[in-house]
Amino acid sequence: MSRLAMSLYRHIFRKLIILVLLGILFSACRITHRYKPPTLPEGNLYRDSINSGDTTNLAQLQWRELFKDTILQRLIAEGIAHNFDLQVAYTRIAQAEASFRQSRAAFWPTLNGNATFTESRLSEAQGFGIRTRATQYQIGVSTSWEIDVWGKLRSNRRANLANLLRSEAAARTVQSILVTSIATTYFQLLALDAQLKITEQTVHYWDTTVQTMRALKDAAVVTGAAVVQSEAQRYGAEVTIPDIKQRIRETENALSILLGTTPRSIERTTLDEQQTVDVLNTGIPFQLVAFRPDVQEAELSFRNAFELTNVARTQFYPSLTINGSAGYSSLSWAELFDPNSLAASIAAGLIQPIFNQRAVRTRYEIAHAQQREAFFNFQRIVITAGQEVSDAVSLHQRALEKIEIRKDQILSLQRSVQYSNELLQNGFANYTEVIQARQSLLQAELGSVNDQLQRLQATVELYRALGGGWR
Repeated sequence: MSRLAMSLYRHIFRKLIILVLLGILFSACRITHRYKPPTLPEGNLYRDSINSGDTTNLAQLQWRELFKDTILQRLIAEGIAHNFDLQVAYTRIAQAEASFRQSRAAFWPTLNGNATFTESRLSEAQGFGIRTRATQYQIGVSTSWEIDVWGKLRSNRRANLANLLRSEAAARTVQSILVTSIATTYFQLLALDAQLKITEQTVHYWDTTVQTMRALKDAAVVTGAAVVQSEAQRYGAEVTIPDIKQRIRETENALSILLGTTPRSIERTTLDEQQTVDVLNTGIPFQLVAFRPDVQEAELSFRNAFELTNVARTQFYPSLTINGSAGYSSLSWAELFDPNSLAASIAAGLIQPIFNQRAVRTRYEIAHAQQREAFFNFQRIVITAGQEVSDAVSLHQRALEKIEIRKDQILSLQRSVQYSNELLQNGFANYTEVIQARQSLLQAELGSVNDQLQRLQATVELYRALGGGWR
């Protein structure tokens, strides 16, 4: 390389070092604000609860620890592997990762290579009578680098990082909802199976009652009206069976969609075999931020909006850009790489908005308003989370109360049916008492199934409300 080229390169390098040092000096002037997490709403998020400081939390359990049914465990694992909503959430994580990598690359200079061939013909006037035709060969590289003087690139990188973390939290939210939705739908299916079994048994009992009424009619103990009424009640119970079977089919289809498969028959156990944890610990409200993914997602949305506000704030200040190029240019291919064909340039420029200040201010005002919107959304989601925990705890307590009361009711109605039948056969009771007792027993037994389902659903809902299901 010639001395001329070496001298040129040294000159450009010294200029570049000076510009970099100036950029570092300017960057010491902090324009952007340091991020602070949003504050939690004041007051106790859990209604009628006393904060004892116990951090034991139902959400800390993995879903395999909460749901003991091995068939349900297999269904949940299948749903996590194939559910479409969860797969979509994973693709959004990949998109956010690409944007974050791009924001990190913005700190480095761009470098472009170019090679051009130009054939031109000029008029006599344009060529000043000297040259009217020319062929030009060029080859070289060009670079451009924006120095992050005011923190715009750093804020944009942090905003993209928050967006990446938000997409991951969103995927955890989808999984939490998916796990609890599969469990809830599975329990609904078991409850329908139990209701179908009770109804079919009731129809069988009504067959016995109808035969008894016919025998009593032959013995002149009851009239034909008693036989007809008992037959009508028997048919009234039987006609509900097709509806229950239809609901079973629809619930199986809905569960299949959650599993990411076409509608199919679902293998399952029974409602009486289900086991749940004995104590439903809610921990402390602050754990909602750590455990509940939609709360994390809302906080990260606020963080993203906060950093984008910083980016908008830096637009009020000039940006410093360094551009450089180097290469060879010649009118002859043979002389293209001759040292005398070497050309290089370096330039630094400040760009300051002047007449478009309204546009810059508008972008800042919108970004700041979006930041406040994200803050209020975070507050709303936290309060809603507290409400859902409170509702689930109350629902579970009410279900336990109903289960205990329902046991006594069913026991009393079973005795009522037994006594009514005995009295009727001995001529001391009216047939309507037997019919009413049998009908009341059916409703109580169906209600008992709903009570068990409510207890299981309340447990699942509390698990989700506390932030469980994604571990």
